[in-house]
Amino acid sequence: MHIKRLTQLDDALCTQLADILVDCVEGGASVSFMLPLSPARAQAFWQGLRASIEAGERVLLVAQDEQGQLLGTVQLVLAQPENQPHRADIAKLLVHRRGRRLGAGRALMEAAEREAAEAGKSVLVLDTASGDAERLYQRLGWQAAGQIPAYALWPAGGLCATTVFYKFVGGFQ
Repeated sequence: MHIKRLTQLDDALCTQLADILVDCVEGGASVSFMLPLSPARAQAFWQGLRASIEAGERVLLVAQDEQGQLLGTVQLVLAQPENQPHRADIAKLLVHRRGRRLGAGRALMEAAEREAAEAGKSVLVLDTASGDAERLYQRLGWQAAGQIPAYALWPAGGLCATTVFYKFVGGFQ
């Protein structure tokens, strides 16, 4: 497996990314979408990010297997308000069920942290459905800032809490 930064999204990549998003939502991940999530709607989501990625406001990383098949993705949102130039957000860590337990999530997060440090960012923030990927983030040294009850819905319905995490990178403490 290797991690690659995408600087442009064509329709074929959007289709592969849409497949990952649909699989994650069908698997129960609370990542902003409800069931049923059509491939067309998922593809429209990725197409909507093209301008931000191409402008360098957002870093899109993908994990690929040896055959070039996408296993997962994560975004690093660099564009922040002017009073937060040192901060970036981690968004949409998604790993297809066929790629889980292979280290894709860890590899994507570590690459996102390196990209953030290289971009001069020192504080990273993310949120995740409580009880979902928390263990991964904690193993990677992320600190829980707190939990917000009834923050979002699970894809099939029902409220879920969200845990907010942060991490200092680039030698900042």
